[in-house]
Order: sequence, then structure tokens, then C-alpha cells
Amino acid sequence: MVAGPFNEDAVPIHHASTVLLLDDRPDLEVLMVKRTSRVAFAPAAWVFPGGRVDAADRDPRLWAACDSMSDGEASRRLGLAEGGLAWWVAVVREALEEAAVLLGDCGSADLDDVADRLRADPSSFADLVDRHRIRFDCALIQEVARFVTPPGPPRRFDARFFVARMPDGQNPVHDDGEVVATTWIRPRDALEQHTIGDFAMISPQVRMLETLAEFASVDHVMEVATECRPYRKVRVLDPHGQYRVLLPGDVGYERADPDVEKGLVRLWLA
Repeated sequence: MVAGPFNEDAVPIHHASTVLLLDDRPDLEVLMVKRTSRVAFAPAAWVFPGGRVDAADRDPRLWAACDSMSDGEASRRLGLAEGGLAWWVAVVREALEEAAVLLGDCGSADLDDVADRLRADPSSFADLVDRHRIRFDCALIQEVARFVTPPGPPRRFDARFFVARMPDGQNPVHDDGEVVATTWIRPRDALEQHTIGDFAMISPQVRMLETLAEFASVDHVMEVATECRPYRKVRVLDPHGQYRVLLPGDVGYERADPDVEKGLVRLWLA
């Protein structure tokens, strides 16, 4: 039997959480991780820690561990009727799994041990949190953007982007599995390296780095992020294959295409 034509719109869209971990070192820097070349989505690309929002992220034990954020408030910020707290849980879980960073209090557990156990068995997260009385500091985490990957790739995501201040006294460590390298980098340095072909990224990462480059400190980023400003829709200007993702106020925005990139950003300077 001959298969029919591939329907790119039939590729399911998965919800995802991505976190920009920020630190003044002393300049503002962001943690980025390099994906292994063996994955289907964004192979060998530098990205921010993140991944799919799983059904397990709605476990009541995980929601009970969330300080400074209720499901009602999380859902309101994301424009959902309910269930928004799962995105904050996914941020905490992915930061722990991909970078051994805990946005909260480790309770009675050893952080490295918890990260290792989670990597070995992702389904163990709720049990680990409950057993060790781990707490999530959701006040550290603010949602600032949303990007939906276009039709066509083998994986499609409706990804929420968050910013979070790097906790004191922690050092990111990758597992050499899905993530093969980590680096702290100034946004402008990452953009310059990307331009010359030395730092592979996909367009949402580029756009968010361009946004971060306008800020001088973590305090300033978090101050604006906490305001939960209205989203601004991105547009794409691509006259010479440069694929520039622009926000209102950027040169060329008015003549750029509003339909190529489905992105919304609320981290912007007045």
C-alpha cells in the first residue's frame, strides 16, 4: 500500500517549559546547554534547559511543594483556565535533570544525588520531593515568552520561556546524556559566536538572547519579568537569508512577516 502525503499539520504539539538561568558574573550571563547530536529536535544546538511538560508534573505532591505560587495564579499568568502550575514544576524538574540546579530548597537530600536519581528514573521526581521534603521557590521563576515551533519538524512544541535567578552556592553539572556541555555566556557573546557559525542555535534562543542583551543585570531582568507585561508578537525579516526575529521597535519590524514565526515576548523595555 502506498502511503498518502505527509500532513505536517498532523504532527502533535507538546507543551514545554524552558528556563533562562541568569547570574551576574559580574556581567549578566545566561546558562546554556548543548544538546547531543543524537536527538531528533535541535541536535547539537545550544539551548536553555527545558523540555516537555509531562502529565506527572500535575502530581499533587509536586504542586504542594510549590512556594509563592498557586495554580490559580500560575494559570492566570499563562492565560489558562487551570493547570498552569505544571509549567513551573516542569521548569524545576528540567533545570534539575539537565543542569543539577534546584530552584528551591533541597530539604534532607543531597542535590547531586537527587539529580542523579532523577536522571536515572524521571518518574521518581514526586517520590524524591515528597521523601526529602524538597521545596520549589516559584518566586524565583517568571514567565516571559511563548514560541510555537512551525509545522514540519519531527517534534513540535508550544514552549513557554521563563527567567530565573541562579541560586547561590550551586554549580551546574550536565549528565553527558541528552546534554553534552554547559556554559555561562554573555548574551552578546553568544550572538556574535552564532553569527560566525561557532554557536548553533534555533531562532527562539536567538530572539531571547537579543532581548536579554538589552539588560545590564539580573535584578533588572527580574524586575521587568515580575511586571508580567503584555505580550508583543514577533515578526521575521529575512531579506538575505538572515532570518531576523524582531519585536515592535526593532528596525524593520513594520515590513517584516508576521506569520513566519509564532512567538510572543513580554520581556521588553519600555
